[in-house]
Amino acid sequence: MMDSIFDRLTQKDPGQDVNEEKFGTETFEDEAVTTQSEQSDVDRTELRVREAVQELLRFGLLEESLKPNLYRNAVRSFNVLNNVLEPLDLLAELDDVRGLVYLKVMKSDVINETEDEWSHTLVRKQRLNLEQSLLIALLRQYFVASEQEAGSGSSRAVVAVDELIPQMQVYLGELGSEARERTRMLNLLDQLKDHGLVTAPDKNDRVTIRPIISHLANPENLQVLLHSLKVRAQSQGEPMSDGSDV
Repeated sequence: MMDSIFDRLTQKDPGQDVNEEKFGTETFEDEAVTTQSEQSDVDRTELRVREAVQELLRFGLLEESLKPNLYRNAVRSFNVLNNVLEPLDLLAELDDVRGLVYLKVMKSDVINETEDEWSHTLVRKQRLNLEQSLLIALLRQYFVASEQEAGSGSSRAVVAVDELIPQMQVYLGELGSEARERTRMLNLLDQLKDHGLVTAPDKNDRVTIRPIISHLANPENLQVLLHSLKVRAQSQGEPMSDGSDV
């Protein structure tokens, strides 16, 4: 008797099981349909534009000579590209003469005289030291001279490492050792390579100046830097060691 009562109390109602399973299945199916519907409402940007944007966010620029397909896709969809970048307060600029697409920070909508131009949350400001600033100014002179000779966008500005060393000595003085001079120059070039301004030295110890250098800094500021360094070197005959922004 006790066994039969226990069995009846613990026995599941077959009809109840069916209803519960049916209800659970219907709920799951409804959720799946809702999820699919939400996903279908999202209009994704074209793959080629997404790839161009991702490359720009990684390196800050696209060069036609290095990434021809991405560069071509960026140029073809330039307005769409900037629409994607706009919510990030970033702007793509096109230099079709030199085959460049590069990023800039958009100006703030709010006028604030104390606001740093580079206070963007996705952009890190890097302070260049004096030697880096000087080398950029010298490399830019070589780049401009190369374009004047061969035409804008048609030149491949190349300079030998040994040609740059005496140029630096004019402004910074000599270190007293050819090995130290060469080491200093190679270290500086390696630092600028990380900024995308030059290539690594080739087998002939020559570096190629990349075209983004034409947009890196204000040319007037670079000329002022060169002039001030030359005046100080001539008057004092000793190198400078403080930092400088360009």
